[in-house]
Amino acid sequence: MKIKATIERIPGGMMLVPLILGAILNTFAPDTGAYFGSFTKGMISGTVPILAVWFFCIGASIDLRATGTVLRKSGTLVLTKIAVAWVVAMIAASFIPEGGIQTGMFAGLSVLALVSAMDMTNGGLYASLMNQYGTKEESGAFVLMSLESGPLMTMVILGSAGLASFEPHHFIGAVLPFLIGFALGNLDHDFRTFFSKATPVLIPFFGFALGNTINLTVIMHTGLLGVLLGVAVIIITGIPLILADKYIGGGNGTAGIAASSAAGAAVANPVIIAQINPAFEPVAASATALVAASVIVTAILVPIITALYSKRMGGTVAKKSETDDVVELSH
Repeated sequence: MKIKATIERIPGGMMLVPLILGAILNTFAPDTGAYFGSFTKGMISGTVPILAVWFFCIGASIDLRATGTVLRKSGTLVLTKIAVAWVVAMIAASFIPEGGIQTGMFAGLSVLALVSAMDMTNGGLYASLMNQYGTKEESGAFVLMSLESGPLMTMVILGSAGLASFEPHHFIGAVLPFLIGFALGNLDHDFRTFFSKATPVLIPFFGFALGNTINLTVIMHTGLLGVLLGVAVIIITGIPLILADKYIGGGNGTAGIAASSAAGAAVANPVIIAQINPAFEPVAASATALVAASVIVTAILVPIITALYSKRMGGTVAKKSETDDVVELSH
């Protein structure tokens, strides 16, 4: 049976399919983890420890010995995405209450949901699209995109926008596994090879655990809003990313479109941030559902839009790199 191959045909399938299975389990049998206990409970409710290990492995897999072109392109896209999310947070905070919108079509929408959906790029999706429609350097921009992974950037945006306060050690705790992994991976390349292999392996496990924080009835109530949020992520972040790629990164905008997705790991941010700052607990569930919906929407639409945009710009599949420099990536 070609189960894995079938799942991988779905955009972001190794993340989304386990997530949906977990959400189904949590909706119809929410006490499964407590009933079985032991390792089964750990797999169902282990979002934070699984993500911590994954974040460590992401750090270990990054080799910053890349060309200046790669660093310029990746830095441009990452900083633009974060800047847009910060502006959105500042604007949204002026009309969205702390407890989120409670009634009407936008019920469930919160600043936490907006920032979580917009401040991270689906790096795997971006890399695969650039392998097909971009240059080697544009594909290599995935290097710095990994720095967005985890709740750190979301915490920084919320904190700098005056929407939340976090103790300094919370920021350190959010990034420490990544930094330790990064240090080990660059001190010993054997560590990089060893730990980087675990990065894709852990994706379905934290997808399943994340799904167990989602109740499908919440998604049903926020379904249309989740779709709208996904479209908004593409439009609101995509336009600045296209401009930044063209006028700063030296591209034609294709990389900007490819980077306009919502990251699968962002689904975990509302829950993690609510654990760090209990003030966000009332909106964490709805924010998780909305971000999950936006991840699905962007995973479907971004490849289509990227292909159409690349064709319009006269792009070719598997273009040659802009330079002959070697980019060392271990993904």
